Amino acid sequence: MNGDVEIVVADDPARVVAQRLAEAARRGRSIVLTGGSTPGDAYSLAAELEPDWSGAELWWGDERCVPPEHEWSNYGTAKAALLDRLAAQPRAVHRMHGELGKDAGADAYEEELDGVTLDLVLLGMGRDGHVASLYPNQPTLEERARRVVGAEARLEPFVDRITMTIPALRSGHEVLFLIAGADKADAVARAFAADPDPATPASLVRSESGRTTAVLDRAAAARL
Repeated sequence: MNGDVEIVVADDPARVVAQRLAEAARRGRSIVLTGGSTPGDAYSLAAELEPDWSGAELWWGDERCVPPEHEWSNYGTAKAALLDRLAAQPRAVHRMHGELGKDAGADAYEEELDGVTLDLVLLGMGRDGHVASLYPNQPTLEERARRVVGAEARLEPFVDRITMTIPALRSGHEVLFLIAGADKADAVARAFAADPDPATPASLVRSESGRTTAVLDRAAAARL
């Protein structure tokens, strides 16, 4: 444990997370997915470990405002790595409709999330400490009334985003970070070994009702 976060340092962090995802799928949980190459590896492994996701329900923490078949789409990444590999599809797949634009897309997802309980929220983290599309020191970090908002890009690719807010991410019964690479080590130290700070959005996201775990490779954990 490291304060309010359980730190897991693993040689293969994607496999550790894949096991958590597979177990959540078996138990019919509501799962929030994220984008990125490392989560993609976890998705492929999770599909091997548990090919029947018929009891699960899938959501996304953020999305770029592009069509679902676009190479930048977080949904598209998860479809190729996870959904297309499953023998039985989830009972519901709630993708963010990025093609509607950031504001209309956020409004639609806000309505879709109404009354929903999120069991497992999977997050990556950028080198600047951002999570989902919540970037350092941006007004979106202060949103408390909504669960989903539109956001402008602060990193490449420079397209608008739709993102869950801090309250939505914190509402997950389990918040699970997956972070790999030496280029993330400074941000990992700020996120998990320092006080909460809007300069490092990941430091603001902790489960309010359950547990928060950071699964790291040794390079990412080097400064803890």
